Amino acid sequence: MTTATAVAVHVPLLDLKAQYATIRAEIEPVVKEVIESQYFIGGPKIAELEVETAKYCRTKHAIGCANGSDAIVLALQALGIKAGDAVLCPTFTFFATAGSVHRLGATPVFVDCDPATLNICPESTRAAFHCHKNIKAIVPVHLFGQACDLDAILAIAQEQGVPVVEDAAQAIGTEDAQGKRVGSRGTIGTLSYFPSKNLGGFGDGGMITTNDDALATRMMRLRNHGMEPKYYHDEIGMNSRLDALQAAVLLVKMRHIDAWSAGRQRNAAYYDSQFANAGALDSGTPLSTGGLALRFPKAAPRGARHIYNQYTIRVPAEIRDAVRQDLADRKIGTEIYYPVPLHLQKCFADLNYAKGMFPHAERAALEAIALPIYPDLVPAQLAHVAASVIESIRTRTASAS
Repeated sequence: MTTATAVAVHVPLLDLKAQYATIRAEIEPVVKEVIESQYFIGGPKIAELEVETAKYCRTKHAIGCANGSDAIVLALQALGIKAGDAVLCPTFTFFATAGSVHRLGATPVFVDCDPATLNICPESTRAAFHCHKNIKAIVPVHLFGQACDLDAILAIAQEQGVPVVEDAAQAIGTEDAQGKRVGSRGTIGTLSYFPSKNLGGFGDGGMITTNDDALATRMMRLRNHGMEPKYYHDEIGMNSRLDALQAAVLLVKMRHIDAWSAGRQRNAAYYDSQFANAGALDSGTPLSTGGLALRFPKAAPRGARHIYNQYTIRVPAEIRDAVRQDLADRKIGTEIYYPVPLHLQKCFADLNYAKGMFPHAERAALEAIALPIYPDLVPAQLAHVAASVIESIRTRTASAS
């Protein structure tokens, strides 16, 4: 690759300092307010954030907790998932989805991803019920900020008589093909406020959404050691409370979340157009079909809303690492989400999954590259990323041939 202008523009994968610079004047007074109140656990900020989150997600209830992983554990525990049960989830996702199942002594049952969206595959989901017994819940993931096929997953869940816990850690504000907010259609939804999310805190944090009054009451109790009233415990919960400092920060950030998501959508549209103009196709078409050896994310269906927590392209496995190195040489940050599907993780070896069982997930793990997509990117950075990706792929594919 030529590098005459490669070092002129620096593009990190994510730049939270740029975001903070735009809201510092709003953040600092509310943080000071919490510090001066010395009210760090529970209190009005938590209650306010829960009310605002329920409104935003269009649910009856929102229950704050310590992080997105605990949110899944609390949801499953409230549904009665226990040791010996099985819970179905995708293999192509962040570890917490399956790790939370294991924390309850239950067994994760993995299914493949859709090759176009990388979200949970309904066909693989349906097939799993014929191969595994005692599946008591489905945990679909709305990966990278796009909604999975909820219509199909909910239909399967209804057929099998099991609840659905929507893992929306990357997808607050995402809408499905029905125009419904994720986390509002399943039995329970879970959110993460990890700093890299579209709505990220100043540390860990999580939220659980539901329209079920009884489940909401139970999850509120479970997050606080199963305690109700104070010092009385009818069941064992956990210490998973969202703190007031995080709530104060998140309340400020909620004012901006739609604008930030719109910025990510604009950046994604720019990448889409640049890659398409260079001969790339969207992820609905296999790489083997031809054109520029790049597949950009397939557009969300009409009526849906993709918030692009990540913008993931796919390139041939044999050049993927070289392309990443070319981009690193040009000071462009990238990441692989995710390099090892969960069914091939060493910690789940005792479940007896084998390489080749979920080909779409395994192929995606070798081809995926996440590009910078955060809303504070400036035109020069976007242009640098797009041009560098195109040049690298052209150079690497020419060399390979």
